[in-house]
Amino acid sequence: MKTSSILVIYTGGTIGMKRDSVDGTLKPFDFSQIAGEVQELSKSSVRITPKTFDPLIDSSNVEPSMWVELANLIRDSHDSYDGFVVLHGTDTMAYSASALSFMLEGLDKPVVFTGSQLPIGVPRTDGRENLVSAIEIAAAKDACGQSLVPEVCIYFNSRLLRGNRSTKFSAEAFDAFISPNCPALADAGITIRYNRDVIRRAPGGGLNVHTNLDTRVAILKLHPGMTPEVMRSVVCSPATRACIIETYGSGNALSKDWFIDIVKEASAQGKILLNVTQCISGTVNMDLYATGTALKNAGVVTGKDITTEAALGKLFCLMGMSGDNSWVKAKLEENLAGEISE
Repeated sequence: MKTSSILVIYTGGTIGMKRDSVDGTLKPFDFSQIAGEVQELSKSSVRITPKTFDPLIDSSNVEPSMWVELANLIRDSHDSYDGFVVLHGTDTMAYSASALSFMLEGLDKPVVFTGSQLPIGVPRTDGRENLVSAIEIAAAKDACGQSLVPEVCIYFNSRLLRGNRSTKFSAEAFDAFISPNCPALADAGITIRYNRDVIRRAPGGGLNVHTNLDTRVAILKLHPGMTPEVMRSVVCSPATRACIIETYGSGNALSKDWFIDIVKEASAQGKILLNVTQCISGTVNMDLYATGTALKNAGVVTGKDITTEAALGKLFCLMGMSGDNSWVKAKLEENLAGEISE
């Protein structure tokens, strides 16, 4: 007897490729026959319903409009399924998972993103295990019948990571994603071990989906040799409402007068400026060094240990909710979906 019902949403990506028996090329396979392609699923007690995006989307071409479509689909299907698995290309998976974590406020069911480094139709594929385990996790419930992981997550290579804490780490290894500032939510071996102390549960109130996204965000990565002209064109552009400034180390930047003057100029224009470290691991602390303090005094908001992917999704969502930049700045410092450490 089937005990849980999971909607598997195929958006595109490497995992859905299978070698054509006629011409030998890799082509997307028909996910309506998913159980036939992945024999392990026939032994599962989970009822699987496939849904394929039309057209399929290469993850390099993902746009916020796809996140809106995905969020609406999950909202409309929420009461009919116990969980959701999203098959997605790896290149922008962390961006999509991050954005959905803010768009799906009050989520009480798993939304597990997964994919693969090799097509599911080749012998050494990692896609089969990723898919089977992602479905099992999405269907898992506790003794009270509640979902074990009611979050937006990424499952890859035997590890379940919080979506908005993840970043793609390798273009080649099966261990493609890491979450350096947050422990794994689960590890899959002979059994799946859930880290229940880390898993978040949203406060009651039901699912509230935010689909109005304001994408007027720029990302400025500091680097030696950056010129005032380049910086001003990014930070002070009329088309930019917010800018993620990727700083060095614990939130440090240039101490040159022109740099701070441009930050002050942008701040005076009402721009939202968010300090995110370039480092894979660690946090922004603008009270540690003089250059960080100068940014803080100039109106830059600390991103703490947020990833760039999560910062982008958080800004898109908050800016879409309000035109008040002061409100957005205040909300940026709050932990809304487990994206920053408290």
